[in-house]
Amino acid sequence: MANFVMQVNEVVVPVTVKDSKGNPVSGLTWRDFKVYENNIPENMRVFSVDPAALSIAFVIDQTLPSNYMDEVNQSMAAIQGALTPYDEAAVFSYTHFTKEWTGFTGGQSSRLPAVLSLAQATGTDPSVPTTDSDPLGSACSISINDTCPDPNLQPGHQHQMNGVMNLPKEVHALNDAILAAAKELSTRPKERRRIIYVISDGKEYGSKATFNEVRKYLQTNNITVYATVVGQSAQWGEGWLDRFHLPKEAYDNILYKYAAATGGDLLAERGVNSMEKSYAKISEEARNQYTLLYLSHESIYDGKYRSINIVVDRPNVVVTAKPGYYPSAQEYK
Repeated sequence: MANFVMQVNEVVVPVTVKDSKGNPVSGLTWRDFKVYENNIPENMRVFSVDPAALSIAFVIDQTLPSNYMDEVNQSMAAIQGALTPYDEAAVFSYTHFTKEWTGFTGGQSSRLPAVLSLAQATGTDPSVPTTDSDPLGSACSISINDTCPDPNLQPGHQHQMNGVMNLPKEVHALNDAILAAAKELSTRPKERRRIIYVISDGKEYGSKATFNEVRKYLQTNNITVYATVVGQSAQWGEGWLDRFHLPKEAYDNILYKYAAATGGDLLAERGVNSMEKSYAKISEEARNQYTLLYLSHESIYDGKYRSINIVVDRPNVVVTAKPGYYPSAQEYK
């Protein structure tokens, strides 16, 4: 296991390199990599291919429809098999609020499967739409052609139409859940690889935290987001209508934005067997990345965002790494 002690303005960048078919590319050396921060080349101080110990916070979406939730429940028994004795895991779930089922515990501890069993849920199925008006059509005191012509004329400034169907308001507090997991992860030792692993359809609606707020926190604390995407978001062609973002409906899958912003990855899976395989595949990918360490040319007192670009001198490869970061004052103590 490689140990990296963060000092002054040293920057650690885990890097995944895959071929055009999505298979990991092994055997690269430090000579194959070039690192740029804010478009200026940086000299690598450390290059490692040693596997890293993971601190991994699992975030489980309990707002899924019951049929998809049932598949997730069945697959969760395979999570521990994706971890090593060197890893540690915490478990979170979310609906309209976030619940932490356990803080960090050993990846092969007896506590983890017991907690994962407790974290199973029934899911949520779509509610029946309701109307704004009562059977007597009393939604507006003054109406023209069954509508409220001017809210200013109505008692209480009513403005809805009689008999209009309202979709029940969905809440998918994904941003809040990722932020809660990130705050727990920020306390873990910096030599460990900090991972948030989300099992969800990626819908977000109703969080107190915004995507930009959570993204900055992740980029400041060197946290990477991976995900197994399930439900309609994992099915080709289905879930597409969600992109219209109808009022009171959840936004489309935003997990790809988190993965892109932190250098992570996601897999879209259907069925219990595919979900189980994805846990092992993603954990293996996160553990066995190339690790680069360089000394930033920027001032340690500059808290501005710094872009990172990793170039690999090999044809037809896909390079995945965090696109940048915010320096953390905690690293300079």
